Amino acid sequence: MFIDLLRKRRSIRQFQEKEVEQEKLELLIEAMLRAPSSRSLNPWEFVVVTEKETIKALARSKPHGAAFVKNAPLVIVVCADPEKCDVWIEDCSIASILLHLAATDLGLGSCWVQVRLRGHDGQQSAEAYVAGVLGLKEGLAVEAMIAIGYPGEEKKGHPPSSLLVDRVSYRKG
Repeated sequence: MFIDLLRKRRSIRQFQEKEVEQEKLELLIEAMLRAPSSRSLNPWEFVVVTEKETIKALARSKPHGAAFVKNAPLVIVVCADPEKCDVWIEDCSIASILLHLAATDLGLGSCWVQVRLRGHDGQQSAEAYVAGVLGLKEGLAVEAMIAIGYPGEEKKGHPPSSLLVDRVSYRKG
């Protein structure tokens, strides 16, 4: 059941030294490409990174919250062409969550690394840094990186008591 998958999914920041098989990579890609998109404009583009030195460079994209990426065997960088759609951020986010859920379903761990609106250093944004590392075409915006691999840590799902049920209200009539 889908709810069981949601109950199980956690952000994983430690990975085994084991490559993600090509068959699983293809399923991850399919999951992203099946993401719903506003007006079917599909503004997103994805960069699949498996080369270790490039992954290590991506792990240096910002001063906090990206260093763990260096140990992931797979990183998918989620980008978009903002000229194609005014809700490219939402479309990229939807594709990203489908990627996370597909990874969990395949026995993989994953973790989001925010890139958009983050700094690399005092002179360059994380987005510009990642674009430079990957040689992205002009005008392509980077939203996030998703580190993926076989979990090197075990985490139980969040307990029902952690759900913020007080943030749900009902309107009648």
